[in-house]
Amino acid sequence: MPKVKTKSGAKKRFSLTGTGKVKRKHAFKSHILTKKTTKQKRGLTHIGLVHEADENRVKHMLGLQ
Repeated sequence: MPKVKTKSGAKKRFSLTGTGKVKRKHAFKSHILTKKTTKQKRGLTHIGLVHEADENRVKHMLGLQ
């Protein structure tokens, strides 16, 4: 059996918490920020968690399942 490879796009975007949940960053914070309000940009700064329905798929891409 060959080794299981991690999806390189997923390893750049996701990481695990101590309890095994998957952390992610918010989208829409990289450019075209002039038309977005300060409140909106501040909300996009915080780290989010991957939804439970998508967690198994992301863990599979990371080679954890």
